[in-house]
Amino acid sequence: MIKIVILEDEMPAANRLFKMIQELEPDVQLMATLHSVSGAVDWFKHSPPPDILISDIQLSDGMSFEVFKKIPVECAVIFTTAFDQYAIDAFKVNSIDYLLKPVKKEALKSALEKFKKLQAVQPVLNIEKILQAYKPLGETYKNRFVVKYGEHLKTVDVQEIAYFYTEDKIQFLVTFDGRRYAIDHNLDSLERMLAPQNFFRINRQFIISIRSIGEMFAYTKGRVLVHLNPPCKIETIVSAERSPSFKMWLGGDAV
Repeated sequence: MIKIVILEDEMPAANRLFKMIQELEPDVQLMATLHSVSGAVDWFKHSPPPDILISDIQLSDGMSFEVFKKIPVECAVIFTTAFDQYAIDAFKVNSIDYLLKPVKKEALKSALEKFKKLQAVQPVLNIEKILQAYKPLGETYKNRFVVKYGEHLKTVDVQEIAYFYTEDKIQFLVTFDGRRYAIDHNLDSLERMLAPQNFFRINRQFIISIRSIGEMFAYTKGRVLVHLNPPCKIETIVSAERSPSFKMWLGGDAV
């Protein structure tokens, strides 16, 4: 029996991942589904280690790398990440695997087979090598988007964009001068394209620029109400699970 722990702050993603694991490995035990750095640190302090930890990189309260800095994790680790394929190849070190999100069954199957082959080897997590591989990804962020209006095409520089949002299954970008354009990219792919120091996904519907924030107000359940410039007809509230990372982002900390 393979004992696993899933570290993922999006429940639908965690449920989908475990369902795929069960299809590939029926004899598997899910020891815990964790949702934050703090929750993972607490769990590993007080629980026997699993055989595998499957961890997303970006969590609601920071990077999952912080878990390994704070406490020894004595198991094999498979990271899930939204970064491009060339980076994944650079990350495959020390019996660790990286899977591109959304995770595909064949990639997950390969990672589990790799774990079985290396099961007798004590896993070694070289966090410094991982961080070195992680840093160059900042060079891949988009500088501009091509948009269509009527029969015309034009480019919009990222610096001109106040926020992105989705409505009725259509994605839009809104510029600081109030123009709105439909785009082909969904918010999940946009998160990977945009520099994280400048843009933040506040909930499932919005990605906002730091420069678009007008006023902010404390809201129920630890959430934050944000008034955007230019204004948006849809209420923009930072979700409860993203609020801790949002506050870090406001202060210029990496999230």
